[in-house]
Amino acid sequence: MDLAVIALTFAAIFVVELPDKTFVATLVLATKYRPLLVWIGVGLAFTVQTVVAVALGHAVTFLPQDLVRGVAAAIFLAGAVLLFREGRSHHLASEDEAEFAAKATAATGWRAVLTCFLILFAAEWGDLSQLLTISLVAKYDDPVGVFIGALGALLVVSGLAAISGRTLMRFVSLHALHYVGAAVCLLLAGITTYELLA
Repeated sequence: MDLAVIALTFAAIFVVELPDKTFVATLVLATKYRPLLVWIGVGLAFTVQTVVAVALGHAVTFLPQDLVRGVAAAIFLAGAVLLFREGRSHHLASEDEAEFAAKATAATGWRAVLTCFLILFAAEWGDLSQLLTISLVAKYDDPVGVFIGALGALLVVSGLAAISGRTLMRFVSLHALHYVGAAVCLLLAGITTYELLA
């Protein structure tokens, strides 16, 4: 387990997830349920998805290294393009808020946790953060470090959304966060491409 890999993974996933629909979904759910219950449900969904992403990323390490680096560079580049496009066209996703609010039902206790788990579990499959997690495991071959960094970032983002999402959105521009995420993905694509060609 490498602390640098944990820190890099945390930073990359954090800047990619903060402006994502995950933040909006968690924020909306926290207006319907107690924030702690939302965070527990969302955290459980992220734990399962991070385990799956890390396992897939570890399986990928058995492929030829040049192929893995090429695919990882392509995923990082695609992530940069997607985040840049979202940043250019981003407005507060009121449609997303309405969609997540409609899925939430009146529930308390463990039913609220289960509702939050199911909503986020369904919404996050194939998400950019999951693809980046797979790529980071394949690139660094440190599944434990990537797992800790990715899950830590996801838990912090969802915690911010559950506790102070609306306040935070007054001070932080989501389209600017998309650009920061795009820059991080572009940097990772550049580093991976350099390693492939070196």
